[in-house]
Amino acid sequence: MAVCETCGNDYDMAFEVHAQGAVHTFDCFQCAIEAMAPICEHCGTKLIGHGVQSGEHWYCCAHCARQEGNKGIVDRVMAGTSA
Repeated sequence: MAVCETCGNDYDMAFEVHAQGAVHTFDCFQCAIEAMAPICEHCGTKLIGHGVQSGEHWYCCAHCARQEGNKGIVDRVMAGTSA
């Protein structure tokens, strides 16, 4: 069995996540998200999707990125417009 690095549960169905040269062990996706997900720099929510990146900064959506002064970031492109 393996011990979850987030909650400490010793679980027979734990799994490993290999990321950026490190190996992490978790007993569930919730613990993996808690430990590894980036945090929106405006509202503090955990990013469990793609999020929005501006330089080295991460946001959950274009609105939060704009609130932090980032220009030109949109959630979607209008149909018929090339990205």
